[in-house]
Amino acid sequence: MKQAEADADEIVAEAESDRDERVQAAREEADEILAEAEAEADELEEDRLAAAREEIDAERERILEEGEQERQALIDRARDRTDEAVERAVERFEEAVHAQT
Repeated sequence: MKQAEADADEIVAEAESDRDERVQAAREEADEILAEAEAEADELEEDRLAAAREEIDAERERILEEGEQERQALIDRARDRTDEAVERAVERFEEAVHAQT
């Protein structure tokens, strides 16, 4: 009877040990899966951020180019108006000179 109890205790101990090993292995596997998932999530986040940065940079360049074109148009209009103003001033000056003579 004592031998049977000893055998039973040994079987129970082995079963508990086997269970503990399996639980530990399952935890390690879960940790690995979690680490891989986190790494994939980080990579995906980096990819999305990079794509967003590229999109923002492209939009920024478009806006800057648009602004540069508008600036150049304003400069051109200002030059045209300056030329017109100079012509008018010269005409008025000439009229004033002719009026005095």
